Amino acid sequence: MSYVPHTQEDIQQMLSTIGVKSVADLFKDIPASLRPKSFNLPESKSEFAVTAALSKLAFKNATGLINFVGGGFYDHFIPAAVDALAGRSEFYTAYTPYQPECSQGWLQAIYEYQSIICQLTGLDISNASLYDGGTALFEAMMMAVRHTGRNKVILDSGVNLIYRTMLYTYTSNLSIEFVEIPVVHGQSSRQDLLKYVDDQTAAVIFQNPNFFGAVDDYSDMVEKVHEFGALAIACVYPVSLGMLKTPGEMGFDIACGEGQSLGIPLSFGGPYLGFMAVKSQFVRQIPGRIVGATVDSDGKRGFVLTLQTREQHIRRERATSNICSNEALCALRAAIFVSLLGKAGFKELARQNYQKSEFAKEALSRVKGVQVKRSSPTFNEFTVLLPCNADTVVQRMIEKGFACGFPLGRFYKGMDNYLLIAVTEKRTKEEIQRLADTLEAVL
Repeated sequence: MSYVPHTQEDIQQMLSTIGVKSVADLFKDIPASLRPKSFNLPESKSEFAVTAALSKLAFKNATGLINFVGGGFYDHFIPAAVDALAGRSEFYTAYTPYQPECSQGWLQAIYEYQSIICQLTGLDISNASLYDGGTALFEAMMMAVRHTGRNKVILDSGVNLIYRTMLYTYTSNLSIEFVEIPVVHGQSSRQDLLKYVDDQTAAVIFQNPNFFGAVDDYSDMVEKVHEFGALAIACVYPVSLGMLKTPGEMGFDIACGEGQSLGIPLSFGGPYLGFMAVKSQFVRQIPGRIVGATVDSDGKRGFVLTLQTREQHIRRERATSNICSNEALCALRAAIFVSLLGKAGFKELARQNYQKSEFAKEALSRVKGVQVKRSSPTFNEFTVLLPCNADTVVQRMIEKGFACGFPLGRFYKGMDNYLLIAVTEKRTKEEIQRLADTLEAVL
């Protein structure tokens, strides 16, 4: 048992041993404003009492809100089987499948995940997942820089600001030139984009649907980008691919995005799932790991780590990333989720998101003072213009039981009265109508 000092003499002896005169000297490097106010802690309590106290504090949070917030992370239904299967000890205690002879289950699960991502995106090869959507976009951009040997990146401002901020942060010590093109009426400005694409451009990055919810067909832009020898990168919302034209059909070289909507619950920043798929000619530049199918010496089907571009596995100068065990458990959840739905079910999921969003547009358009922006088609997320500050409206709607959307003024200057609203399959017709009625009352 460790010794706990109780007397002032004990404390002074300890301070003397480590060479300081007082307890205050221990904390002199910490600014006064950040120091503990007191060490007079209350007496210890039982586990039951502590749990009760914490539960009481938790109930002060606004729980049970009807959720219409999106902005890259969405409140989708998750079948119970996802938790049951991903929670099996064979999966959640496993580290990483370096040894194929004892990791066939994990390797096959990742292989199936990769196959699903390829089917969703319409591209040839997927890796074994990344940390989150922003990380995936950064890795995609770095692939383009390595492949082209160029350092100019054109970025549509309809790309999620969180992802754009991550790009700027991760490359702060690199010589990469970013050109950010403002959107026009919520859409990518083709004219402005084409003014900046040249033979020094490594990549042009789009998001579909973009942060304002606008859907576009970028086939014409991808063709122009390729004329200059640059790569075209699409950041996509995977559920929308049950309805929209895929990145592969538009000619994109790389597709990536946030896979949280594929069976992963909302959380305070994660863990989430970054997915990536590429055309086959870029396989040597893709980060992370790729699981491949093969046969053993007896001709039986098996799975192995085919390519591993981590510096731990190949010569450091040839490594493309330090991504390793990463988000395999989240990738497993995504594979289970999509497998449970199947092709028809996934299309139905997309259809319900779209149709419920269109119903919400009609309901909100009847609210006096609310303008539903209709300059572009949308999937399940759209922008409305309010007659007053959106932040204020959001706070008042929370009091009424609704998380009614994301105030765009937090990310975009001059858009203080704009609200981004997301509608998933979980929102009922009754909830959508209540949202409209409550908003009308609040305004």
